[in-house]
Amino acid sequence: MMSNLKLSASVFPGIVFFSCLLLYLYSTLLPFYTTSPTESRNSQTPSLFAFSSSRPQPQCNLFRGNWVEDPSRKPIYDETCPFHRNAWNCLRNKRDNMDRINSWRWVPSECDLPRTDPTRFLGLMRNRRIGFVGDSLNENFLASFLCILRVADADAKRWKRKGAWRGAYFPKFNVTVGYHRAVLLAKYEWQPKQSALSDQDGQEGVFQVNVDTPADDWVNITDFYDVLIFNTGHWWSLDKFPKEKPLVFYKAGKPKLPLLGMHDGFKVVVKNMASYIQKTVPSKTLKFWRLQSPRHFYGGDWNQNGSCLLDKPLEESQLDLWFDPSNNGVNKEARQLNLLIEEALQGTDIQLLDLTHLSEFRADAHPSIWLGKKDAVAVWGQDCMHWCLPGLPDSWVDILSEQIRYRFERE
Repeated sequence: MMSNLKLSASVFPGIVFFSCLLLYLYSTLLPFYTTSPTESRNSQTPSLFAFSSSRPQPQCNLFRGNWVEDPSRKPIYDETCPFHRNAWNCLRNKRDNMDRINSWRWVPSECDLPRTDPTRFLGLMRNRRIGFVGDSLNENFLASFLCILRVADADAKRWKRKGAWRGAYFPKFNVTVGYHRAVLLAKYEWQPKQSALSDQDGQEGVFQVNVDTPADDWVNITDFYDVLIFNTGHWWSLDKFPKEKPLVFYKAGKPKLPLLGMHDGFKVVVKNMASYIQKTVPSKTLKFWRLQSPRHFYGGDWNQNGSCLLDKPLEESQLDLWFDPSNNGVNKEARQLNLLIEEALQGTDIQLLDLTHLSEFRADAHPSIWLGKKDAVAVWGQDCMHWCLPGLPDSWVDILSEQIRYRFERE
């Protein structure tokens, strides 16, 4: 009996040591063969920030996928939304084919994209503010956003403060959404020709673009919003600034020499505006830069009888023919400018909102000839640049709201 006890006493420390060794090896090797709960959650999160940052990034690319027709799919708002802009209100303007335009659902290649739940989203954003800054395509985006959110708060009111061009306040949630019109982002001013003897032969004057100075419309809002979405691009063309009224780029009050062409000036402005955003917008603010919204003029540009009377999205095999700059088509500028934007934003924490590719398919979704005014087409041509509402921008909102949700649900 005593011998058995002595044996047990001598063996017991060995068993304890061996058990501890097994536990150590198990805990050490386990991470190499299992997926952590965080990794598992992230792998199922339907969102993507295109640029890396210090924050954890989702795994699914929402920007690559295809359009699937779903006849049961209906918009969640109609032509009575008070935040419509008349020329984009395609239901009120009785545009043909609106049921089919809104029956297409964007399906990312690797995950599902849920539709925006306006009640849940506004609840998440309670006591916060969202700002859009840029040209009329960001306004198009904003109008969709406001109409979707209003479904959850019918008491939403128009809002125009802090220099905003337009916006809305949602009192039920204390959420503000504003749009600041700044088509070049940088400040620019008209400088008329000084005299007939000036060396500006053939010019009526120049537009002085101060590449290091933000436009007045947004210079004072950098610490006002919790989320900011920037864009510029559609005004950077000879249509807006012909050779008689060119852009001349200045820095620190002096012209940049040698004089910059349109695309070189664009890149300098984007880089300077991104630098300004980095320095003045708080790091806690979620910042996006929306890449270009493609145009779909067929048979000529907007002032050359170009049209977009198509009844279904383009096939993927058609996209390069329409948009690849090497084909020198009238719709090439979106991809050209995107390359410059991506290069200029390197090294910043501004996230790319790459809505270009999914929008390239949707040649069917523009207002075209249904502009709400009888003489609009005769004066301006077909609108193959902006988008019908309800329509494609509603899918932009779905993607944006997913990315915002990903950030704020993890704070």
